[in-house]
Amino acid sequence: IDKAHNLLLQALELDPEFGPAYAAAASSFSVRKANQWVVDQAREVEETDRFARAVGRFAADDPAALCMAGSALAHVVRDIDAGTRYTDRALALAPNLAIANLYGALVCMWRGDAELAIARLTRAMRLSPLDPMLFAMQDIMALAHFQASRYAEAVFWAEASLADQPNDPIASRILAASHALTGEVQQAQRALKKLLHLVPTLRISNLRDILGPYPPEVMARQEHGLRLAGLPE
Repeated sequence: IDKAHNLLLQALELDPEFGPAYAAAASSFSVRKANQWVVDQAREVEETDRFARAVGRFAADDPAALCMAGSALAHVVRDIDAGTRYTDRALALAPNLAIANLYGALVCMWRGDAELAIARLTRAMRLSPLDPMLFAMQDIMALAHFQASRYAEAVFWAEASLADQPNDPIASRILAASHALTGEVQQAQRALKKLLHLVPTLRISNLRDILGPYPPEVMARQEHGLRLAGLPE
């Protein structure tokens, strides 16, 4: 990610109005946050905001750039309204673009609309059934069902994601929380063991710094489930 980000900065030195590079740069900070690679949180939030807003100036008609920037605005900057505007515009421009449906679903879920998120993900999977980001679609589908308190469905989609991408911490996290909330303690502990192998520094106390801006009730349920599974404070 660091190498990619540096190359994007070089691209922007050559062309300061290259919108897709701004979008990818903003998205790189989202990847850093999701993987606990953040070094200077305040600076990275500021940089994400700057790069993502530039997409609105230089790539306002590029749906792929808009949806990447919108997701980063919601995830890193926690500006869900701006993230919604970007992803909704991306979908208006290209309703059949799988990645726009993927990122649109993610922002929609953070906004609290699990059912619309599921509808967008279903469309994304139908549009691109062999997509290299299929595991991410399955992750968000699991999260959306968790948000709707449908834990069996959340487990199904988390396991589907792990079948495609065994080292996916998001799927392991939702699998651990879902199993714990349905009283399946051993399964929850197994999933948590794998999660801590992937993200050894994860704790209840830093969970909110890593995750997106979930509605408070959904965030509380994730914390409760992971606490039941054995995640240290």
